[in-house]
Amino acid sequence: MNATTIKRNWYDANQSYLSASLALVRYSIEIYIAKSDNESVVTEEEALKQALESAAAVMPQPSALERVCRIFGLSTFEANILLMCANMEFSSDFGGLCAAAQGDAQQAFPTFSLALAALPDAHWDAIAPHAPLRRWGLIDVGEGKALTLCPLRINERILHYLIGTEYIDEQLNGIIEPMKEVGYLVSSHQELSEQISLVWKQAPNSGILTAVQLCGPQPTTKWAIAADVSKKLGLNLHIIPAQLVPAIPNEMENLIRLWEREAILGNNALLIEYNNLDTSDRVRESAIERFTERINCFFFVSSRERMYLKQRPMVSFDVDKPTVEEQTELWQGNLSDLAPKLNGQVNRLVAQFNLSPSTIQAAYTEAVGKFSQTGGKDLDKILWDACRIQARPRLDALAQRISSKVDWSDLVLPSAQQKMLHEIAAHVRQRATVYQSWGFAKKNARGLGISALFAGSSGTGKTLAAEVLASELSLDVYRIDLSSVVSKYIGETEKNLRQVFDAAEEGGVILLFDEADALFGKRSDVKDSHDRHANIEVSYLLQRMEAYPGLAILTTNLKSSLDNAFLRRIRFVVQFPFPDTAQRAEIWRRVFPANTPTEGLNEKKLAQLSVSGGNIRNIALNAAFMAAEDSEAVQMKHVLRSARTEYAKLEKSLTGSEIDGWVN
Repeated sequence: MNATTIKRNWYDANQSYLSASLALVRYSIEIYIAKSDNESVVTEEEALKQALESAAAVMPQPSALERVCRIFGLSTFEANILLMCANMEFSSDFGGLCAAAQGDAQQAFPTFSLALAALPDAHWDAIAPHAPLRRWGLIDVGEGKALTLCPLRINERILHYLIGTEYIDEQLNGIIEPMKEVGYLVSSHQELSEQISLVWKQAPNSGILTAVQLCGPQPTTKWAIAADVSKKLGLNLHIIPAQLVPAIPNEMENLIRLWEREAILGNNALLIEYNNLDTSDRVRESAIERFTERINCFFFVSSRERMYLKQRPMVSFDVDKPTVEEQTELWQGNLSDLAPKLNGQVNRLVAQFNLSPSTIQAAYTEAVGKFSQTGGKDLDKILWDACRIQARPRLDALAQRISSKVDWSDLVLPSAQQKMLHEIAAHVRQRATVYQSWGFAKKNARGLGISALFAGSSGTGKTLAAEVLASELSLDVYRIDLSSVVSKYIGETEKNLRQVFDAAEEGGVILLFDEADALFGKRSDVKDSHDRHANIEVSYLLQRMEAYPGLAILTTNLKSSLDNAFLRRIRFVVQFPFPDTAQRAEIWRRVFPANTPTEGLNEKKLAQLSVSGGNIRNIALNAAFMAAEDSEAVQMKHVLRSARTEYAKLEKSLTGSEIDGWVN
């Protein structure tokens, strides 16, 4: 017998059992009206009870009514009140029966007064607010002159449950939703799922269920673990974003009551998604704490960092990314059909991108689609770019992605600086070989991050160098303005930096921290709490840079303002000098694109302008616009006009020696 047939049999038997139960309660009302106890009445009652017993005998599993009575602890009288209200929904003449029983045509509805008078085993505390019927919202109490005379109605969710229809209360729609299929678990995450399952299986039955906290930056991996644990325990997982937890107390209490009822009715567990909450929203944070303290069901908290509850037990687990070996297996499993075309690409992907199982699957799907469009070409590049794209979304919200279209030919620097930049590229490219294959990571896990400081005045090529490295390594470069990250509030700077690094680790992007002077300085001498906190912030940044599995670059205009103790922790320090005359001439030779029409430009004379490469690019661009407006090729006269504009912006004046011999 298949599952559909079993379900159909239960549904039919449940209908019969419910009908027999409703008939018995209706009979109690009819007897109350008749006020009779003759032999024929007794016989009819016995027949109805026999019908109920017969319906119960063929139930393959407990009926919905029996489940409700058991899980909410309803007495016989309370169950009959529920059935009395249900009769109103199934029998069109039941309202008239209620009116007759209460001797008032206006009372054509069930009341507590009628229940206390007509139903067997009546007890007053059944109608108390803390009793199951009202505490769990099984019935809704309308308005009336007195509590006992208020109209009663069965809650719609409970009515459908008694019939055998399963759904989540519509009042929870848009707040709490069923968790969708979230993917595959690698072996280390399967082990974590087993540990969590044991925690809940072995937790003492103290009335307050143990909460489980899943900590880490990857939401989808934590969702997959929570779903697997729920499946093992026979629970259906649902999710609520922390932003939707109400802060108003009575709204929160209503949500808690509704969900606890759903958790009991449907064997449901809840996952509170705390990852994307704005931690500066103190009101919302407080609401989440109250919510997690008060709700009593199986629930998970998914958060980046640990939160602590004062009034209930909560066990925390750190959810790490899949190991290198696990990521390799995932890629090989997905790419098994394309293995002959890979040429060791999987190792490169795993060395560069630290992706979750769901992100690997998404990157694979995207890459295969593009690969088929190209007719089976450039698989390595397509896979690499797909990983770059999949790793972007979280970081795009935190930093500025710079689109890099430059190469080494665009960078004019002395040979020593050029050589050092090539060394940086080699460190990034060969990181997997040296750290993993050659064992350096096992020997010493500290300081494996590749950090660099680019020092020099504005416009000397620091950002351009970062873009060149990004192009060379086929990586994204993200710019973070440290002056906007630093906060006057204690702990906020570290929190902002942590969000950036956590998001960046997935793609191993190049992080470019501009304006390092906003955070760094000669702060070794601690004179007050501000100095002490500043040192903590600097130490945190350096610690994350040293652990970051990619390239992190700091830029500064004032290297002299940085403390030597901090500089020693940076792997590469590249000084970007102000370009000399020969270098400026070289920059002028390269600054205009090949398609730009030029006429009579003299690079040696142009190099007389004592400006940096960034200013040269500004002057060249403005000159091009001027020439285009004049419908002419770019000439020295256009550059001269543009140079005057740039110098005015810099609050400088052109000297005669700088423009000597430019125009006749």
